[in-house]
This record gives sequence, C-alpha cells and structure tokens, in this order.
Amino acid sequence: MKVLVYGIIYLDKKFNTPLKLLLEMTKIQPIINKEIAEKAIPLIENAKKTIEVIVYEWRWYPGEIGTNIQQFNNAIINAAKKNVSIRVITQPDSTRKILKENGVQVKEFQSRKKIHTKLMIIDSQIIIIGSHNYTKNAFNLNEEVSLITNEPEMVKRSKQYFENIWEI
Repeated sequence: MKVLVYGIIYLDKKFNTPLKLLLEMTKIQPIINKEIAEKAIPLIENAKKTIEVIVYEWRWYPGEIGTNIQQFNNAIINAAKKNVSIRVITQPDSTRKILKENGVQVKEFQSRKKIHTKLMIIDSQIIIIGSHNYTKNAFNLNEEVSLITNEPEMVKRSKQYFENIWEI
C-alpha cells in the first residue's frame, strides 16, 4: 500500500496492517502508545539528509530483532548506512557505543541539568516530540503520547534547541 505524507510516498514494508495516513491534512498529529513505531519508522527510512535526536533513555535489544523497538533501532542504523547524517544526544553509554560504531555522531549531555527531552528532527522538516523514550516499555507498555508535526515555527524552534544542546 502506498501512502502520501508531506508529498512523499511511503510503502508499507514491515507492518501487517496498512500504514495509516500519518498526518492527513493537518500539520500536527498525536502518536498514542504503540503507534510510535508505525509512524516513526517510515519517516526514518525516508530521511534524505539528516536525523537529529535528543532522547533521555534509548535501549538496544539485539536479541529481539522482530520487535517494534528493534525495528526502529535498525531503521536508524540503516539510515546512517545510506549516508544520512545522524546526530544523537542520549544518556546510555551502551547505546552511544552501538550508534557510534555504526557511523552516528553521538554525545552525552554534559551539564548539571538532566536532559529529559524526547525529540527527533528529520530533514529539518518534520519533528517527533513527546513522552516516548526509545525503549521496549515506552513502545509497548507505558502510557505515552507524542506529536508529529511539520509546522514551520515548531520545527525551526526545535532545530534551534537541538543545536544549542549539541554545542554544550
């Protein structure tokens, strides 16, 4: 099934249910609980230039290849292998190590403050922001809500925020 999102056609390759029209006619759409993988993965897979991430908790599950969180993780690695420039700020040392080994630029937030942000910026045009950490529990068990938007001012301010944090 082909789906048109922001003028880009996405193919449903990985999920048994047809991809929903992610953002329909609106510029902001909620992502509730388990919807995170089905909505974020196609955007990651179709990134052309950049992906920038700030996330408090990001876990890797190498023995659980078919899970939605590991499909999400693999989508990030595959994007890096397609020469998408990816920059990530996250806490877990083990995740930073895996990302770095796969060509992702990574940083640990160095401040007295705690970074609790969950933000992804794709090609400086789309953001995913909200409560979802990148963990199995956040993707499957917790009550979570995030938003996808291409609203220009929100994207611009989120990009500025990322750049400010990256420079710390």
